[in-house]
Amino acid sequence: MEEIRELRATVSRLERERLDAEYQLRRERLRSAEFQAENARLRQERIKLPDDPPLPQHSYGPKMIALCINLCQMVGLRAVEKTLRIFFEWLEVKVEIPDWTSIRSWLCRFGLGLLEEPVEMAADWIWMADHSNQIGPEKALVILGIRAKDLPQQGQPLRHQDMRVLSVVPGERWKREDVAEQYAALAKRTGEPLALLSDAAAELRESAAVLKKPDKKLIRLGDFKHHAANVLKKMLDKDARFDRFLNQLGRTRSAIQQTELAHLTPPPQKPKSRFMNLAPTLEWAEVVAWQLSHPQSHGRRGIAPERMEEKLGWLKEYGSDLARWSRCQAVVGASLKWINEQGLYAGAADGLRADLQQQGLGDCESSGAMARELVAFVAEAERQLEPGMRLPLSTEILESSFGRYKVLERQHSKGGFTSLLAAFPALLRRCTPEAVRETFGRVTVARLKDWTSKKLGPTLAAKRKQAYGEFSASKAVAK
Repeated sequence: MEEIRELRATVSRLERERLDAEYQLRRERLRSAEFQAENARLRQERIKLPDDPPLPQHSYGPKMIALCINLCQMVGLRAVEKTLRIFFEWLEVKVEIPDWTSIRSWLCRFGLGLLEEPVEMAADWIWMADHSNQIGPEKALVILGIRAKDLPQQGQPLRHQDMRVLSVVPGERWKREDVAEQYAALAKRTGEPLALLSDAAAELRESAAVLKKPDKKLIRLGDFKHHAANVLKKMLDKDARFDRFLNQLGRTRSAIQQTELAHLTPPPQKPKSRFMNLAPTLEWAEVVAWQLSHPQSHGRRGIAPERMEEKLGWLKEYGSDLARWSRCQAVVGASLKWINEQGLYAGAADGLRADLQQQGLGDCESSGAMARELVAFVAEAERQLEPGMRLPLSTEILESSFGRYKVLERQHSKGGFTSLLAAFPALLRRCTPEAVRETFGRVTVARLKDWTSKKLGPTLAAKRKQAYGEFSASKAVAK
């Protein structure tokens, strides 16, 4: 009996302990719920989005619109919507995220607003002109501008935010008279420019005859990068071994890109601008040549020596050629960097020559000839300057602007120009809420559609859709 009483006492004690534990558990759960509620309240107070009332006839305010436009410049259109969704979910803030199609429309309206905003009339405008083309016959004439007084200090290259998009005009025919018409129209907005910088395209350079300054002669400058590429092309076009090298390069790319040697695949060649983008190819050749001479390197792990020799051993016969070509490319690269940072001024040719000598470049027959040609080009351009004048001599900033636009288009860059062309100016200017209010007050959706219709007409995508539609309709009738 005593044993039974002890067991009952134990059970009773354990039951009380269980009830105490349940009570403590309920208290802890309650305290946890109160803590989470307080934490959520504090988070909401801490993460307070700025006041941003919607614009008239819009679902979003100018701050959200400006944020989306600025993100577009960095990550592209569709990615903005996804990026914002991830960000706000992480903050645990409930916000309506704009659709990417709305963001596209905002970007185009902002770009068109920048393109059409008044430009100050001045005598020191510097124009940079070039064509951008995609698929089909259509090209877009793009003119960037910067005033001489706004050029960055010597030693600093031009930045996108330094430039102003003055003109974006698509067209299928760009003869001299067509370009001259656009030059004359732009001159009425900015005044006759101080200088025009373009590549050697005749329709861009010779059309400048329409730009007549009453007291001074227009300074016409050729693009240094294009000239350097042409000099390099002229030299290598005469080199039969370089032609053989490129042919072997193409065969090698096809032969190894799906094998264990894929990480040593040569870079793709650009048929239209091969000599402006030769540096990556020559760097690849130097890397592979080093790997061939270092059998124990980590880069060769998993590759049988006979496979390495079979697929890439051909490069050994070009050792002296590659050294010569690389020295010439080094002259081009160093010269372009110097011109981008220093610009054109009285004494620029001497400065470039001294810089190349200091770096030990141009020390062989071929690279020396290359250096002399580039210095002579700068000297010829220098003769057009007045005392104390300094101008850019490279349109590389314009070329990189085209690159930004193609990144924005992504896979659609092979589909011809669309209304997205209106967004081009927006890629070079940071957007602010104040700019959104001002621009959207001038540029409505209807205004954007009108610009697209007048400037582009039926797009390539619309023509393709029509062609396929006609075919589908004919099949339906036949049935």
